[in-house]
Amino acid sequence: MGLVQIAQHADDLDRAAEFYTVLLEREPAARFDPPGLLFFDLDGVRLLLDREAPSSLVYLRVDNVHEALERLDGIVDVVSHPHVIFTHEDDTLGPADHEEWQAFITDSEGNTVGLVAFQRP
Repeated sequence: MGLVQIAQHADDLDRAAEFYTVLLEREPAARFDPPGLLFFDLDGVRLLLDREAPSSLVYLRVDNVHEALERLDGIVDVVSHPHVIFTHEDDTLGPADHEEWQAFITDSEGNTVGLVAFQRP
């Protein structure tokens, strides 16, 4: 069993496409409008932005949370600034001997999105 798709609410597909293109540093994979669906490919897992979907808390892996926030400067509200959640001692939930950094932002559609990076201390 594996994860295939995550859905996130989006009122305005054009606005969401612009926002997520900057955040993910890739163009949308597909758009079907009507009925109001926008897809991004996240390395084999689809992120669906859908007018009918409920809001969910999605955590996205980025190379560096500080750099991601710089790239998004002026187009997001920061809910929680970058901070270390914990250091992974083994590979159970992340790469061993790496700190897990997280920050939280509000996307263009009002959803909270977590940004996660794994970095050596």
